[in-house]
Amino acid sequence: MAGPLHVPVLLDRVVALLAPALERDENDRPRVMIDCTLGLGGHSEAVLTRLSSARVIGVDRDTEALRLAGERLAPFGDRFTGVHAVYDEIPDVMADLGLDEVDAVLFDLGVSSMQLDVRERGFAYAEDAPLDMRMDGTSGPTAADVLNSYSVGDLTRILRDYGEEKFARKIAQAVVRRREAEPFTTSGPLVELLYAEIPAPARRTGGHPAKRTFQALRMEVNDELAVLRRALPAAIEAIGVGGRVVVESYHSLEDRMVKQAFTAGTRSELPPDLPFVPEGSEPPLRQVTRGAEKADESEIAENPRAASVRLRAVERVHPSKHTHQHHQSRNRGAV
Repeated sequence: MAGPLHVPVLLDRVVALLAPALERDENDRPRVMIDCTLGLGGHSEAVLTRLSSARVIGVDRDTEALRLAGERLAPFGDRFTGVHAVYDEIPDVMADLGLDEVDAVLFDLGVSSMQLDVRERGFAYAEDAPLDMRMDGTSGPTAADVLNSYSVGDLTRILRDYGEEKFARKIAQAVVRRREAEPFTTSGPLVELLYAEIPAPARRTGGHPAKRTFQALRMEVNDELAVLRRALPAAIEAIGVGGRVVVESYHSLEDRMVKQAFTAGTRSELPPDLPFVPEGSEPPLRQVTRGAEKADESEIAENPRAASVRLRAVERVHPSKHTHQHHQSRNRGAV
């Protein structure tokens, strides 16, 4: 395939975690997975190729990613459906397709290589490109808008929280000073500023000195943490019994949010010393991974983006109360 190629991180492990939810007898209904971060379709292609009973609904807010993934996955015919949406819109996507529940939901939260490698998208810091960074290039403020309008305090907060940047305040002050002379439009001047503000010893460790600031801007522009906060409960609610949610995170705040959502669903609310668990009080989920799984050294050597991945998975073992009530009310309505 010409153009950018995304090498999915931990691909074999992800497919292995999804397989029990998507493998079914030949006579049974097709199994449906929502790929919430379709990107260039690497995960979806592997699932469709290796799991013959699977159908995939690929969701992406990036219209260019949808177009390219659609071309790549065209050989699978109607087993693949692409949808232009943000992944916190899972309930709407399912309603539009007439689905009450699905069998698996996958999130790969890293920015796709396509966005990093296509110069005009403004995610890359290796060359001077427009400071855009919107995953959906059709709406919302750009990275340049953030740099040119946020206060020192707000810039400091996003650089510190999203970029885990030690020199957040120093950089924020320099950004505000520079924009008074000339507003930011492309990445070159920002990268120069970062080289000037980050002390030389700190520049020698932790990759490119612009990496953390660009990550922070991307997360702010696309409101990524707020979207994820809404999407995780929706994904957990979407799966039926035996269904699985699998998440790859690359940022400590994202992974913490995933861990909290999964832990909440796997914990019993009953006192631990009860002699038995009354029916209907069991936790709806069970952890499939022990903590967060990481990539091994050989994968990191082949694909440096794997270094920060944290992989978690849960399986639904009991219907949620909401699902049970939902089906009861639907059944009443159908009589």
